Amino acid sequence: MKFYDMALAPSPRRVRMFIAEKGIEIETVQVDLGGGEQLEPAFAKLNPWCTVPVLELDDGTCISEAIACCRYLEAAYPEPPLMGVTPAEQGVIAMWEHRVEWDGFIAGAEILRNSAKRLRGRALTGATSFDQIPELAERGKKRIAALLEMLDTRFGESEYLAGDAFTVADITALIAIDFVRRQKLEIPADRPHVKRWHDLVSARPSASA
Repeated sequence: MKFYDMALAPSPRRVRMFIAEKGIEIETVQVDLGGGEQLEPAFAKLNPWCTVPVLELDDGTCISEAIACCRYLEAAYPEPPLMGVTPAEQGVIAMWEHRVEWDGFIAGAEILRNSAKRLRGRALTGATSFDQIPELAERGKKRIAALLEMLDTRFGESEYLAGDAFTVADITALIAIDFVRRQKLEIPADRPHVKRWHDLVSARPSASA
């Protein structure tokens, strides 16, 4: 099995952290996104959406999208469980993971891809060119503020996002918040529960994977 990665990109980091939590070793291949390697025919054969991460299985099957890679790894390496064991756990974890991906990750991508000069004509990932829409960057900032408000309430009630145990939902939330912090959107002082949780999960060895 091979893992196609880009060390500075947030989406592959989700899978790297998941792999580290599982304690497994996977051959890693770095993809030069800045140089456009993901758009070349050889990589497009692995993933026609021309994005990372990608897991290439031993039989040649390729799985792209971070959460899909994690689902495969959870099934192949069930211990420790990061996506829940009971149906209720699995449902709650999936609910929170989806929410922070949508309101955190996607909002962060809206900000970056619709404001960064280097991404002009590249407002969406993949091979197709899309113009930037500055209004989406502003909307993304408002979405992040709303998410942090909601998370502060949640973390005032729960140690981790989906309950008492660390899960894939915490991985997605951590990396989404770190992603927007790189865009100068820090955790506000009036969100102490988010700060408490962020410090907790950032201290895990997997967070530096």
